[in-house]
Amino acid sequence: MEIAICGKLALSPNHVFNPKPGDRSSVCKGLCSTLCASVVKSATTAGRGGGGLLERPVIEKATPGRESEFDLRRSRKTTPPYRVILHNDDFNRREYVVQVLMKVIPGMTLDNAVNIMQEAHCNGLSLVIICAQADAEEHCMQLRGNGLLSSIEPASGGCC
Repeated sequence: MEIAICGKLALSPNHVFNPKPGDRSSVCKGLCSTLCASVVKSATTAGRGGGGLLERPVIEKATPGRESEFDLRRSRKTTPPYRVILHNDDFNRREYVVQVLMKVIPGMTLDNAVNIMQEAHCNGLSLVIICAQADAEEHCMQLRGNGLLSSIEPASGGCC
């Protein structure tokens, strides 16, 4: 049973209305009668057949093999972190490596890209980013797609 309380005078018995399905009468008098009328209308027309009952919400289950966007985001946060490694090569110009890093890695600044490139050039490899495995695989493939040598490996400790 729906209960509509009108205005600020909820303590008064004249301002409480308990509609039954199909009931269009109102005990409200005065200024709140239009408010109660709209509540009565919504109470009597809600649901199937105007029975005054609200329909139960439908909760959709993900079909097997198909995850919801929420599940994908949650699984990315709970997967162990991976390192994306940039390897030095003898055929890409330094400026090009910096441009690719800034294009492929979200939030990569010019200074960070230059430092990563320089470290790979001097030491043979450099850590680019630590992130979830799916993201690390994507970054690695994009770096490779742009002609850079890269790999991924599990990060021992740390956080995304």
